[in-house]
Amino acid sequence: MKTGKRYSEAAKLIEKTKTYDLEEAVALVKKTASAKFDETIEAHFRLGVDGRHADQQVRGAVVLPHGTGKTVKVLVFAKGNKVDEALAAGADYAGGDELVPKIQNEGWLDFDVVVATPDMMGVVGRLGRVLGPKGLMPNPKAGTVTMDVTKAINDIKAGKIEYRLDKSNIIHVPIGKASFTEEQLTDNFQTLIDAVVKAKPAAAKGQYIKSLVVASTMGPGVKLNVTKY
Repeated sequence: MKTGKRYSEAAKLIEKTKTYDLEEAVALVKKTASAKFDETIEAHFRLGVDGRHADQQVRGAVVLPHGTGKTVKVLVFAKGNKVDEALAAGADYAGGDELVPKIQNEGWLDFDVVVATPDMMGVVGRLGRVLGPKGLMPNPKAGTVTMDVTKAINDIKAGKIEYRLDKSNIIHVPIGKASFTEEQLTDNFQTLIDAVVKAKPAAAKGQYIKSLVVASTMGPGVKLNVTKY
């Protein structure tokens, strides 16, 4: 199998037991991203928290200095002149109640991020069962429930990403594309880790960042040395 062979060749470049410094890890990940498309580079953080407890949740959003390399489609739930404001700011879609049946009954999900003004959260709440499992529910902590729709859209289009714990207390986030320079990926990663460290819950005890891995879509993971974080 072609992928298998390519993956094994890439894996040979990485020492399994070694943890790497950021610059070295980024260089290796770029080297092992050999697919025919521009692979996404992701960071995976395993945290020493228990996300089942509300006071140990880690969630937030951060604008990556070089963006993610992905064109993000934004849907805004608003009413009145806020709809016009959203479209003027570059939202791909904007509207109110009329969008509910389209999403609920027709399964329309042609967007990556949902922003809502606070007065529309009652309407958006009806879509919780559809948007929730897909991680698309607007959230004040992520800056996606706001009256300032222009700022929200600008941030998202500029490369704002949301990070949150999954069920196994791991955060998975894109930090760019394989076509990015090492400096761009390093900058993005640094911005992200600073935000995650700052978001450390007061209730978290012991080692906060347990492990850190960077990997490309099709490539093997490279472990980072976590002592400096």
